[in-house]
Amino acid sequence: KLTKKYLFNKKHSLKTSRYMSGPHILEGWNGDIPVAAVGDVVVNPSWNAAEEPAQHQPRHPSGITPILHNVVATVNLDCQIDLKTVALKARNAEYNPKRFAATIMRLQEPKTTALIFHSGKMVCTGAKSEALARVATRKFAKILQKLGFPTQFKEFQVQNMTGCCDLGFPIRLEGLAFAHSQFCQYEPEIFPGLNFRMLSPKVVLLIFVSGKIVLTGAKDFGQLYQAFENIYPVLCNFKKVVVEKSIPTSENEEEG
Repeated sequence: KLTKKYLFNKKHSLKTSRYMSGPHILEGWNGDIPVAAVGDVVVNPSWNAAEEPAQHQPRHPSGITPILHNVVATVNLDCQIDLKTVALKARNAEYNPKRFAATIMRLQEPKTTALIFHSGKMVCTGAKSEALARVATRKFAKILQKLGFPTQFKEFQVQNMTGCCDLGFPIRLEGLAFAHSQFCQYEPEIFPGLNFRMLSPKVVLLIFVSGKIVLTGAKDFGQLYQAFENIYPVLCNFKKVVVEKSIPTSENEEEG
């Protein structure tokens, strides 16, 4: 015999699955993405975020161009946010006031993370370009608006850009640190990379002996590219020459 509890659970599960499978789970559907979660920004899901910044990047004569890996942007939502309410109502958010005084919210497209503070300030990290950072912050603002907060989109600003590139040749870090000691910090016992602080533009470069470089601290891609353009001829002067040792064969040993 079917009990009342079983019938109720079965009816409830059918009703839930029917609701979750319907297109009305989010208001307004354009066939690809939920418009209600995006707001006034429409993103093509087939858009490759890694290839987007390359369309506007200048080309260095060496053929090497820094690739953006992270953009940190801030925005003012111009309203106070109840962080506990956001964590309870949004499934892509978490809040632990004992560890950090902000709600952490994540997006899958573009793949970004936001730190939302009670004052209405928001920090967005993980975007691959300034355009994607702007799209992500607008998405976060729209989600909070759907939760009942009168959010605005003000004072959007890029705070930091991080890029990297590979020179393709090894570098003599000891010689570089000795010749440019006023800009360099190199302690191989603690960390294998050389820290080079450039004054203009104000960018920090992390240089490894393999020829890989990490550039950070830029406000836009122009500063990132200018820093690479300034450091490239310097690093070429400290290119490590690899001498291939010839291995003697048995015939050479007999002749000797």
